[in-house]
Amino acid sequence: MSSQPNKSKKIYRAIIEISFVVFLFYSNLLMGEFNNTGLGKKNGILWAINDIFTIENFFISVIMAIISYVIFEFLRNKL
Repeated sequence: MSSQPNKSKKIYRAIIEISFVVFLFYSNLLMGEFNNTGLGKKNGILWAINDIFTIENFFISVIMAIISYVIFEFLRNKL
């Protein structure tokens, strides 16, 4: 019975870490829209948000977040 709380704790930890990586990915994309080469300054924040929130970007962020979670979890257990 004690494995159930431990299992749910690991699932919550994975969800939180993956969500954080997705957040960082989108933050980076949004910042990129407002640098010297981005169109965010010219077209505004709503345009920039609309430009970065695409299905392709979402899948890229989730896949990379899962890969990074697996790598860091492996390193945590290894070290």
